[in-house]
Amino acid sequence: MKRGLVAISLSIILAACTGTPEPTPESARANPSATATLAKPEFVRAPAGTTSGAQWVTSEMAKAKADGTKLVIYVGATWCEPCQVFHRAVTEGKLDRDLAGVRFLEFDHDEHEAFLSDADMRCESKLIPLFARPTEQGTCGTARTEGGIKGEGAVGYILPKLQAILSEAP
Repeated sequence: MKRGLVAISLSIILAACTGTPEPTPESARANPSATATLAKPEFVRAPAGTTSGAQWVTSEMAKAKADGTKLVIYVGATWCEPCQVFHRAVTEGKLDRDLAGVRFLEFDHDEHEAFLSDADMRCESKLIPLFARPTEQGTCGTARTEGGIKGEGAVGYILPKLQAILSEAP
């Protein structure tokens, strides 16, 4: 009986010791990805008075490269219902898992229309919202999706298309 108790106790102790050890500060510095978690998706609005969208995007690209964030150029409007629904879902945290590590560089279709329609920016679109991966020059790339549907189904319509362009090389 005593031998059985010892065997069970030993089994419990050994089972408890098979877990992965918590990272120490030294191991975390050696392997930062061990403790890093992807950031929640966020919107960064183009500053008021921005005259060169491409220049602003390229400056944001340098920041994203440093922190490992994926960038998406997002063109929406306050009057666009799919834009509102998607924006709200992101800001309320409903897409934290699906879009972890994504930073949306936000342009307002009406406010920034002049340089968005400029041929050099390459963000012309007949539909909004527009989501595009930026090129190295800070313009809207060919990996893009545009348009949405009205109502709460907008997120379900947009998300798979957005995930498809995120899986493409920038």
